[in-house]
Amino acid sequence: MTWEHLERGSSPVDWCEGNYLVSQDIAEFVNTISNVLFLLGPPFLIYLFKDYGRFIQPAIHLIWVLLIVVGLSSAYFHATLSLLGQLLDELTILWVFMATLSLFCPRRHFPRIFKRSRKRFCLSMTVFSIVATALSFCHPAINAFALMFLAVPATYLLYKELKIVQDQRVYRLGVRNTTILIMAIVCWINDRMFCDTWSSMNFPYLHGFWHILIFISAYPACVLFAYFFVNDERPESRPTLKYWPRNDFELGIPYVSINYDKKFDDSI
Repeated sequence: MTWEHLERGSSPVDWCEGNYLVSQDIAEFVNTISNVLFLLGPPFLIYLFKDYGRFIQPAIHLIWVLLIVVGLSSAYFHATLSLLGQLLDELTILWVFMATLSLFCPRRHFPRIFKRSRKRFCLSMTVFSIVATALSFCHPAINAFALMFLAVPATYLLYKELKIVQDQRVYRLGVRNTTILIMAIVCWINDRMFCDTWSSMNFPYLHGFWHILIFISAYPACVLFAYFFVNDERPESRPTLKYWPRNDFELGIPYVSINYDKKFDDSI
């Protein structure tokens, strides 16, 4: 990594939106500001998950902080189109995915080689992430395509969990989450592969919609796996999927409520 990689336009990736059309300081204006949900959502999720972080797994807040870093990195990349910005954008996505998988994947899905040991599983995922990080510097132009394949194991694990979950609210959230993920991927592919078509219709902004939809898909996925984790490893805490601001409005913000009692509280 040299100084030239910090320069504007040094990335081999340039999305469909025209450059510097709205501001002389921001290359892709819509693609930059569409990351706002990554900055506004996680602080509120930290608040909603305060009991979860206190009684179950404090590392849940690491996931929300990493989502903020994803938003900042993506905004920096699209504002500058620098190679450094591109790598920060892609690598933070990799690490938030691997952190969520390592910390919250139910043990029953671990490969047998790990013998249900989360410590071994986390170590192997860390090694994998380090190797993937190093390889990302080799051919930066293909990194985004490689990252898209992360949706495959995530969707498979979600499918396996939804097959056995008893709470229909959790099931419905999983179905909505998958639907929005598919919509996000369709936007990503169209912006990347069919730019000329969308530009001819004066709408080269599908990557901005990808940012919005992938956040709306990503954070509920983290919520779901946080639920699967505690339901599998700490069932005595009686986890419940709830929604803010109204629990009977399932299009609100989902979070996991911990129904602890005094005995459970004293045992922590």
